[in-house]
Amino acid sequence: MSGRKPKPPRSGWTDVDYETWVYPGIPTDAQLDQWAAEAEAGFEPHQLGRFRRGRPPLGQGPSRVVQVRLDPELYSDLETRIESEGATASAIMREALRRYLAS
Repeated sequence: MSGRKPKPPRSGWTDVDYETWVYPGIPTDAQLDQWAAEAEAGFEPHQLGRFRRGRPPLGQGPSRVVQVRLDPELYSDLETRIESEGATASAIMREALRRYLAS
């Protein structure tokens, strides 16, 4: 490193004390000490909450992956819908399949 002190973002910051300024995403030593003390004291199960690995479930039980082949025109239409709705391809296809099967 060049030895220069990091500077905070420019958006609205004035009269900043660069000696004490800390990037908001980096915990201070005091915060780390507090977290360590809390962890060493232990936690009750209700304090930890539920922990699940992987993606959130879509329904009851594990989901299955189903691959489909799309011709270029259909894929282009899907991409257009993804951009206009801000949704994923999977979400759009699941909704389309639900509607088709319900009809």
